[in-house]
Amino acid sequence: MTLPLPTSLSPSKVSTFTDCALAFRFSAIDKLPEAPSVPAMKGSLVHRALELLFVRPPAERTPLEARSCLAIAVDEFATDPQFLALGLDGAAQQAFIDDAAKMVERYFLLEDPTAFDPIGIELLLSTSVDDLLLRGIIDRLDLTPDGELIVTDYKTGRPPAERQEASKLGGVHFYSLLCERLFGKRPVKVQLLYLGTNPQIITAVPSEQSTRALERKVTAIWSAVKRACDSEDFRPKPSALCSWCSFQSFCPAFGGDLPTAVELRTPLAAPAADTPVVDAPVADTPVADTPVADTPAADTPVADTPVADAPVADAPVGGELPVSGELPSTGVPPTAMME
Repeated sequence: MTLPLPTSLSPSKVSTFTDCALAFRFSAIDKLPEAPSVPAMKGSLVHRALELLFVRPPAERTPLEARSCLAIAVDEFATDPQFLALGLDGAAQQAFIDDAAKMVERYFLLEDPTAFDPIGIELLLSTSVDDLLLRGIIDRLDLTPDGELIVTDYKTGRPPAERQEASKLGGVHFYSLLCERLFGKRPVKVQLLYLGTNPQIITAVPSEQSTRALERKVTAIWSAVKRACDSEDFRPKPSALCSWCSFQSFCPAFGGDLPTAVELRTPLAAPAADTPVVDAPVADTPVADTPVADTPAADTPVADTPVADAPVADAPVGGELPVSGELPSTGVPPTAMME
């Protein structure tokens, strides 16, 4: 019996498959429940506060208004099952909120949100490459006065070490491909805004070479996923990332019971948004972003055409609502999805 194919690939799914094929199966195919984490929920809270801020007119996007937006987001999260599952007591919950507030305040050290007006917030894009559906969410999409696109991604963990920077910038090429397919042009810049204790902006410029290389890479990964589903051959790849994995109790590398995981499998449903992966903590050791090769075993890296900037990394993915219209100054009707 073969395993069902996932409905799509996102930056986070690509990253998971290259990091550990078995974790990919548990998450994308078996859809096993994953325990919420404080860093992920805090990242979601900060993202929501900034989303609310950019709904306001530019002149109202002040630090004071940002605090009000955070308060609204906190009220929304107060009844969220995943937030409640964290089991935070009064003191821990206040510390959680205070830390999120500091991240929102640090945003203003990096940008002046009154100086521009985004054309997309929490924008969920999807496009097909052969028989593969690619999906990814963009935290913010800006259009410059001369009609160029800029993609911004908020990060709430600490900035990566220099040796890890390429891995964190990998989603650049994914966003580039999506924008190119849907809007008819590549972004001139993709920037990661790190809002942790050392706030900074890391920027990358997508190129024709890097975008085409990403297209070849995801096609190769999709082929490897299909072969692994046909053979039910998804193998674990122990690494520093195992410390953050929700599936250790099912993983053979940790003495886990794979049949138990199969019993918990959720039937694959119609296409749905990926579970948000919000800036998990950066491991102290280098995270190998080994491209997946065109070989039978799902844990064997795939030969990859060098990508000019970096391999694929994560990005949070949200819900969707069909959008029609045109991007200003582009004249290209977007086949886009927006949360």
